[in-house]
Amino acid sequence: MKTDDLIRVLAADPEVGRTPLALALVYGLLPGIAVSLVLYALLLGPRPHLLELVMEPRILFKIVYPLALFACAAPLALQLARPTGDPRPLLSVLLLLLLVLAAAVAAELVVLPHELWRVRLLGHNALFCMVVIPSLAAAPLVGALVALQRGAPTNPTLAGAGAGLLAGAFAAGLYATHCPDDSPLFVATWYVLTILIVMSVGAIAGSRFLRW
Repeated sequence: MKTDDLIRVLAADPEVGRTPLALALVYGLLPGIAVSLVLYALLLGPRPHLLELVMEPRILFKIVYPLALFACAAPLALQLARPTGDPRPLLSVLLLLLLVLAAAVAAELVVLPHELWRVRLLGHNALFCMVVIPSLAAAPLVGALVALQRGAPTNPTLAGAGAGLLAGAFAAGLYATHCPDDSPLFVATWYVLTILIVMSVGAIAGSRFLRW
């Protein structure tokens, strides 16, 4: 049977049609998110005076931006896990979010004196950020991959990367409530890099565990 014919059979199969993939993703993520929250509470916690500071534009952006990525990544992962899924509209949203981040970085560079660019880029916790975000993402990534096994992705590697984006964005949003580095330059460099690391791990795992 050709691949296209198999996809049509899977899409038409009543059992496949009844598979609550979105609900499975929720059930898969909840334990992983709970583990991340416990780790966060035990090892990190929110930064001092967060509630007083949260309405400052840079701090609000730093927290809301990864959560917007998370909101985009969830339906994107579902589309990538379905044999007839169409991720293109969500990829357009993802591209728009990247443009928003680029605009925030450009605005920061215009406002900041040139000699402060490197300071804001490196921040105070770059290495810590690189360790913590993937650590917080590990359990949600496992949960997402287990859930997406109920799907039938035509490209398991991309589906795994979608799971990695979902887990990495959640972890980045959680870590943002602790992180004292508020510059969009820091977010665009270190947050994005750590999310890409989690996506890479997800892609490798997906290529092995999401095959059908």
